[in-house]
Amino acid sequence: MHSLSSRPTLNIGILAHVDAGKTSLTERLLFDAGAIGRLGSVDGGDTRTDDGVIERQRGITIRSAVAAFTAGDTQINLIDTPGHSDFIAEVERALEVLDGAVLLLSAVEGVQAQTRVLMRTLRRLRLPTLVFVNKIDRAGARSEALLTDIRRRLTPHIVPLTDVTAVGTPAARTRPRPLTAPATAEAVAEVDPGILAAVVDGPAPTPDELAKALAARTADGSLHPLLFGSALGGQGVPELVEALTRLIPRPDPTATEVPPRGTVFAVRPAPDGGRTAYLRLYEGEVTERQRLTFLRRGADGRTTEVPGRVTGLEVIGRRGPLTAGNIAALTGLPTVRGGDRLGELTDRAPQFAPPSLETLVRARRPEQSARLRAALLALSDQDPLTHARPAADGSTALLLYGEVQKEVVAATLAQDFGIDAEFEPSRVRYLERPAGTGEAYEEYPWLDRARCYATVGLRVEPGPIDSGTVFTYETELGALPRAFHQAIEDTVHASLLAGPCEWPVTDCRVVLVRSGFVGPLSTAADFRALTPVVLRRALERAGTRVYEPYHAFELEIPASALAPVTGLLASLGAEFGPTRAGGSTDGGAGWQLTGALAARRVREAELRLPGLTHGEGVWWSRPSGDRALR
Repeated sequence: MHSLSSRPTLNIGILAHVDAGKTSLTERLLFDAGAIGRLGSVDGGDTRTDDGVIERQRGITIRSAVAAFTAGDTQINLIDTPGHSDFIAEVERALEVLDGAVLLLSAVEGVQAQTRVLMRTLRRLRLPTLVFVNKIDRAGARSEALLTDIRRRLTPHIVPLTDVTAVGTPAARTRPRPLTAPATAEAVAEVDPGILAAVVDGPAPTPDELAKALAARTADGSLHPLLFGSALGGQGVPELVEALTRLIPRPDPTATEVPPRGTVFAVRPAPDGGRTAYLRLYEGEVTERQRLTFLRRGADGRTTEVPGRVTGLEVIGRRGPLTAGNIAALTGLPTVRGGDRLGELTDRAPQFAPPSLETLVRARRPEQSARLRAALLALSDQDPLTHARPAADGSTALLLYGEVQKEVVAATLAQDFGIDAEFEPSRVRYLERPAGTGEAYEEYPWLDRARCYATVGLRVEPGPIDSGTVFTYETELGALPRAFHQAIEDTVHASLLAGPCEWPVTDCRVVLVRSGFVGPLSTAADFRALTPVVLRRALERAGTRVYEPYHAFELEIPASALAPVTGLLASLGAEFGPTRAGGSTDGGAGWQLTGALAARRVREAELRLPGLTHGEGVWWSRPSGDRALR
């Protein structure tokens, strides 16, 4: 019998298209396990995980949430992730900390485009994934026909563990499907050589052999057990829990003496006005009052240390310190952000597209401008990929994934901060790179605007692609007090957020070539005031070119849509790559197109695709460098 502090833990993510029933399934799992006393309702706005006012009003999950329950000797932490593509940054951080996933789809609506995108990502990561077909008791629900559709449009590598009777009626019920069923053995044999040999040459695989092969192939992400059920009615949910504990491998325990290593995957406002950080630990141990140093990689490529001291620690579902494999809510870390790493910086997280849209936000009432900027900066701390920065005209620039996210930010500003904000139409975010080398300097006293006791000389040079921005110096080490040197470096990075064409400058090397100060008179403020002027002049002398972001795309379409879809993409300026017949994930009739398209054209392609393919087309895209703007 495992004690409360030592029982094994599984961290499971629930992923699905919008409205497939993720939050309802979470409520059912918690209720059936006795973790909550009654079922919450999305329509009633009283669910456990969607605890934000806006989440309850809109009926969608915006931030990742964690809830725990116990199944036998195993604790299961449920991470209820957003389903809307505008909140893909939250999904990205959640996937990193999972031991396994449940991909949810509706027995009525079937396979949706976002479902296919999520499955593609899960299979690429080889994350152990179970498929749960929800809403079997709804009118219009399908079972066998839906299995055919899943094999054709989602993945052929599924193994149904349950069947349905009276599907599409309130009397719908599930029953176990024997492992020895011929279809089950054939499905396992497709991905397991040992079972294949037994099926072909005999003797037939035993139930024990099939069970072991099913667990092994589920663990390596090559096979996906499938179960039917209803989150609202509770049918099939016990079988889902049993499959999770039996088929998803548990994390290996590690020694507590090693340094702690983990990931902050969510940051939420705390009731006392502070913030709560959710940390998944992979190694070591974290205790209350412990001092920690997190690592953060900025957009400019720099690594920043974020120190803090844990003043509150609540391990999800258990007592005691935070140990490997578990998740805890930490307080007392005011500067920590989602995505910060404890112990080391790794690239274990799946790579989703960074935000490519930018909007300018202003307060409708001018007296709220300062509060608006502070609120947006606070919100961007929760999701650093959608960060905010001051704009030249007094507004605030905000990076976004899509228009729904913009609506949620506007509602959050109104409800949580009392600020009525207006947003300019979103635009694609371009970049600038130096076209050559430029140098400029100013000596004290600088009298252009006010007396300034500082000397700054900077040289700007092009850097390698994807190198970010690098600051270095040719001046003698120690020629400036450290505070003055830091003021120059910080101001250089901040100033590069808006180059001569008002777009961020990247892939450049900025060198401090001249410096000076007047002992009792110079201040760090002098260097912060002078550096942007010198840097702008050096950039103008170097010249910059503007680059627009491109996305690499992969597109699956039915054969009948080839001509209209290629015509559309050609009109949008797409660069075509290899085109394959029968190239869909199911291997059926159709075409798979690849290529590259300007990010500003991606949204139009996505909007027009369903009409040209009768809803059958599936689009994936990801950042693929950029091109000089003609």
